[in-house]
Amino acid sequence: MPDSEALPFDLVVRSDSALIDGDFRSAAVAVREGVIVSIDRVDAPLAAVDEVILPSGQVLLPGIVDSHVHVNEPGRTDWEGFASATTAAARGGVTTIVDMPLNSIPPTTTPSALDLKRDAAAPQAVIDVGFWGGAIPSSLGRLRELHEAGVFGFKAFLSPSGVDEFPHLSTAQLHEAMAEIAAFDGLLIVHAEDPESLAAAPAPAGASYEAFVRSRPDSSEQSAIEHVIDAVRRTGGRAHILHLSSAAALPAIRAAKASGLRLTVETCPHYLSFDEATIPDGGTQYKCCPPIRDAANQEQLWEALVDGTIDLVASDHSPSTAALKFAGDGDFDLAWGGISGLELSFRAVWTGARSRGIPLSAVVRWMSTATADLVGLSDRGRITVGAQADLVAFDPDASFTVSAAALAHKNPVSAFDGSHLHGDVARVWLRGAEVDSAAPAGRLLRRT
Repeated sequence: MPDSEALPFDLVVRSDSALIDGDFRSAAVAVREGVIVSIDRVDAPLAAVDEVILPSGQVLLPGIVDSHVHVNEPGRTDWEGFASATTAAARGGVTTIVDMPLNSIPPTTTPSALDLKRDAAAPQAVIDVGFWGGAIPSSLGRLRELHEAGVFGFKAFLSPSGVDEFPHLSTAQLHEAMAEIAAFDGLLIVHAEDPESLAAAPAPAGASYEAFVRSRPDSSEQSAIEHVIDAVRRTGGRAHILHLSSAAALPAIRAAKASGLRLTVETCPHYLSFDEATIPDGGTQYKCCPPIRDAANQEQLWEALVDGTIDLVASDHSPSTAALKFAGDGDFDLAWGGISGLELSFRAVWTGARSRGIPLSAVVRWMSTATADLVGLSDRGRITVGAQADLVAFDPDASFTVSAAALAHKNPVSAFDGSHLHGDVARVWLRGAEVDSAAPAGRLLRRT
């Protein structure tokens, strides 16, 4: 029998600019059985069943890993579903998503609900899909069951979630959940807004975006994040702050990290792309919680990404039907809160980074390597020997204007509609095979 190493590779991608070990260099990336098995010089004599030479202007990147996606199936599949969400993700260069435990019905708060999620996703997933579990009052004391069933961690709200079947935790319940999860070294991920601060704030006032922002003040994030930090300090556990919008919380986060607490933080493309002054009254396509704040705040979020205070960027893709998104004819109190941006998230962040002189390698680190590391998927998020061959051919200089109607997610509503963005996702490979939405080949992932 011939030596297996002498057999042709399944795929070789040759690129004058591949992102390897944090830097761009020319390389030939060879794949066998879905795994990167060799990285050689670009002109190395490597035989392959399929050889791809990227054209000038395209770079080779690892697939994006989006750790914060609401797919909503089963139960609210008219909002989004695994077929549409994973197709949209692949079009945006995303090769792995981790699905949130709400807004599906039932939410992923029990092993049986996780089984329903997996059954729904299995025949439809165009890319790889993992799952978060939920920490709600009724699931406390039983979180280890979900952990052992393979969820990547536990989502909790500290203020009302917006759906009745996923109630929030009180401060005492937050500490209870953190202690329970710390006992098996799991991960708690937190929507950090304090209900007492929200209750004390002025109520939203119809179509006024300024009034909506006042109704969810910086203090609500600051207070909730301080509760999370206190719970981490008391238990020694791990916590992750979701969708940070307020730069006012950055000093407390910096201090917590400097003291050695196991705390990570994300922000989202919409906070890095839009600011309060540009959002029109009645523009409920921009409604999200916590809200998009002013331009000075936005620049502080960018600075915190660059200095490492904020660890990563994830989409928080949270779609709904158009009827819900525009409920009340532009009334911010009545409209569903969530931004649909999964297909655009990587290119939106790259557009903002490019304008600030931040390199593409940093964006990939925030949206691929760091997100993969958050959930323990060390086999992806990087181009290295032994990694899964999830690859993206990307033209960073191409530009386009977003049309929400042309996006692949289920409902044609997006805050990015009309935005001028940079970057073209030319080709996407999952485990060395080019992604084809008509032939779903995604796998369902479990925490290992």
